[in-house]
Amino acid sequence: MSTVFITGATSGIGYQLAVDYHAAGSKVVACGRNPIALQSLQLLGEQIEILQFDVTNATASKNALQQMKYQPDVWIFNAGSCEYIEQGELDSELIKRVFEVNFLGLVNSIEAAQPYFKAGDKVVVIGSISSELALPRAEAYGASKAAVSYLARTLQTTLTPKGVSVTVVYPGFVQTPLTDKNTFAMPMMVSSQDASKAIRRGIAKNRSFIYFPARFTTILRLIGLLPYRWQTLLTTQLIKG
Repeated sequence: MSTVFITGATSGIGYQLAVDYHAAGSKVVACGRNPIALQSLQLLGEQIEILQFDVTNATASKNALQQMKYQPDVWIFNAGSCEYIEQGELDSELIKRVFEVNFLGLVNSIEAAQPYFKAGDKVVVIGSISSELALPRAEAYGASKAAVSYLARTLQTTLTPKGVSVTVVYPGFVQTPLTDKNTFAMPMMVSSQDASKAIRRGIAKNRSFIYFPARFTTILRLIGLLPYRWQTLLTTQLIKG
């Protein structure tokens, strides 16, 4: 059985992945900031190790992983945040907050983990389908996930020669505490259980890219193939809606 390392394991997709991998018999290294949620995971059994740290703190990330007792062979970098821009008015502090978690937090986590990577390991980065199409109100979130996607795809070229595979995950809307705050329509939203199933299945099949739900992400990817002018016309209709 694999040993699975998961950041952002205290909520949403990360929490569900930790529960499901543990139920399947894997050892789990669950990472997050919320001590109560981490303790609830540890109560599931002895095969769960918890590491409490904030991914936005590079030093804390490195120090936490130095205490790690298990040796993972699947590394899931999932920690993330989401805030939306209102009425197209840019907010530099909001954008900074989102990038601190989604992009720089990812960089900190991978930097802390990379000394422990070995041939045969799988690195999994949770991105977003929003990175493939400019969407209303997603100036901060979408831009941060576009940076995540670019970094992850670059890692595919640099880690593969070392025997470490890299998978990039592009979810659509997933019901989590983050999306529960949204006040707009979220078409074809899936549960965190379905998200976990899709991710675990894709990892098991050694897929380089995982998209779900299939219909929603395919529609957005097809729109993303159109000229930018046409893309803008289509997404502008979303604003009017």
